[in-house]
Amino acid sequence: MKKLSARRRHPLAAIVVLLIALAATGGLYAVFAPADKAQADETAQSLAIEEGQKLYAVGCASCHGTGGQGTSDGPSLVGVGAAAVDFQVGTGRMPAQQPGAQVPRKKNIYTQAQIDQLAAYVASLGAGPTVPTEEQYDPADADIANGGELWRTNCAQCHNFTGKGGALTEGKFAPSLDGVDPKHIYEAMQTGPQNMPSFPDTTLTAENKKDIIAYLDAVNSDDTETPGGIGLGALGPVSEGLFAWVFGLGALIAVAVWVAARTAKAKKS
Repeated sequence: MKKLSARRRHPLAAIVVLLIALAATGGLYAVFAPADKAQADETAQSLAIEEGQKLYAVGCASCHGTGGQGTSDGPSLVGVGAAAVDFQVGTGRMPAQQPGAQVPRKKNIYTQAQIDQLAAYVASLGAGPTVPTEEQYDPADADIANGGELWRTNCAQCHNFTGKGGALTEGKFAPSLDGVDPKHIYEAMQTGPQNMPSFPDTTLTAENKKDIIAYLDAVNSDDTETPGGIGLGALGPVSEGLFAWVFGLGALIAVAVWVAARTAKAKKS
């Protein structure tokens, strides 16, 4: 007992007790803090879904059904994922103004916070593609040459060689991608909106998608020069062929008429 009392009166005893208390506090925080954070995230997600459901009931349910099951006026939203909502609503295509062969891009009427809430609600109806992070669609350090090859193989048939868009059948069209947010281009490849096929990561990897975005950014940049001279709208061989036929063949016909006229005049003389 005397030895124990002596240790308690030791000058370093208070410091040892303080260190033990700090270690215990740190250990308890490490155990319980992650759970608190996860619970806070879960609560925030639940609130986002609740607010998104309210927005959905006002702006979307009349066409897509009260539970996203779809109606004769709109497809089912079960399983389309948050990325589809972020694209369709973020580009102003949804809510649609009127039915038609294709819904065009227009001014957006929702804030990004509201779009996130709508996306959270629709995502809760069934698993689907998630909204990409900035790192996924940022074209910096991407392979532009590879993106060009992938674009010409998978996309140029509809969107043309530099993303200027093009006509499809029955009043449909591939929209121009000039000035479109890289995030929305990535989401379009993920979800395949309207007439466009989807390109999941099993078809085009995340790196492939980034390369395509980098290619579009490069060819549509104001600093990009056309090595061949006049770009002719950057519409590819159609406009170039038309130019050759109209002006090239026209020039040949004009020369032939001039030669014939000169020949006839020379014979008369």
